[in-house]
Amino acid sequence: MTLLQPYAQLSAYRTKDGSEIRELMHPAVHGNQQQSLAEARVPAGARTLLHRHLRTEELYHITAGTGHMTLGQERFPVQPGDTVCIPPGTPHCIAATGPGELRLLCCCAPAYSHADTELLEAE
Repeated sequence: MTLLQPYAQLSAYRTKDGSEIRELMHPAVHGNQQQSLAEARVPAGARTLLHRHLRTEELYHITAGTGHMTLGQERFPVQPGDTVCIPPGTPHCIAATGPGELRLLCCCAPAYSHADTELLEAE
């Protein structure tokens, strides 16, 4: 099991929802078992696609930038220091509304999986 993952060694990729992700710790790569932790970046003026995860509970922790979170029927502003709980099955997306990119940490349990991601709008 990998106990330390230096940030400088991480490559970014795009998830199904359109955000840029760096997997900080994921079972498929590091050998941990119960959850994944990633950094997501959404460029200024952009947003992720509305989607949901049928099994996965997510936590979003905003580290930089400002945005608006859509969580089910609710829509609310987010800023650095805010943490949002996204229950399994809940439609959600996040938009970067400030002058810079929106950065957040995303913790998923069970770990993030493309197969568990259902897009609710077209790209």
